[in-house]
Amino acid sequence: MKLRKVTAAAAAALVLSITATACGGDGDKDSNGSSGSGGGDKIKIGIKYDQPGLGLKEPDGSFSGFDVDVATYVAKELGYEPDQIEWVETKSADRENALSRGDVKFIAATYSITDERKEKVDFAGPYLLAHQDLLVKKDSDIKEGTDLNGKKLCSVTGSTSAQNVKDTIAPKAQLKQVGTYSECLAALQSGAVDALTTDDSILAGFAAQKQYQGQFKLAGLKLSNENYGIGVKKGDTETVNKINDALEKMVSDKSWDKAVQENFGPADYKNEPAPKIGNIVK
Repeated sequence: MKLRKVTAAAAAALVLSITATACGGDGDKDSNGSSGSGGGDKIKIGIKYDQPGLGLKEPDGSFSGFDVDVATYVAKELGYEPDQIEWVETKSADRENALSRGDVKFIAATYSITDERKEKVDFAGPYLLAHQDLLVKKDSDIKEGTDLNGKKLCSVTGSTSAQNVKDTIAPKAQLKQVGTYSECLAALQSGAVDALTTDDSILAGFAAQKQYQGQFKLAGLKLSNENYGIGVKKGDTETVNKINDALEKMVSDKSWDKAVQENFGPADYKNEPAPKIGNIVK
């Protein structure tokens, strides 16, 4: 009789276990490793790995940069501690696919909000207004875009930044295209080129590196407006709203200002004030 009671109890426990598994547990987790309501075991966030000051994987395996700081703050507001974040490298060409596949929950990776991209993904933010600019040596006589006529201008292969300058500002500039911005920076340091162009935030991040501090300056030309947003899978309005709330809090408690100063300050980056949520500057 006692054996029969134990067996019945075990059977009841098994039924309860099966029912709990069917109703929740791991089955509620998204493919990006987070639970649908936030606060799961892990959250996967897409960033760049190769942009100092924004998204950089350090030699010791840690991550640094403004995008990393913003994403960490947002994740905290969503219920995740830093040790629950899994950073995923998302290169520019694969950002939309990474979101649609569910590889990551959101992306903070110098991701400019454009009408074309908004057809494929949703955006929270913007959280930073950047501009296309020039990086030159501290003692450079280049002060305006037209001063680039006859000068050597560097950018990465496939980028439209340098071509924009040549087409609209300095038609006699000599373009030099290389594989990475690090190569451009080395060429600028050696004098092989006279200027480097891309977003001012990216330029400031490179110039803020210890080995380059005090050597370069931003021209401050504001050749374009780049509204950096946080990319979210199309249709995930709930996550967009939560991220927007987190960004507003980050600005109001001054964490945003602190992150800007820590990541761009050494390059004397004259940043724009924190943008208002939903305010896209054309």
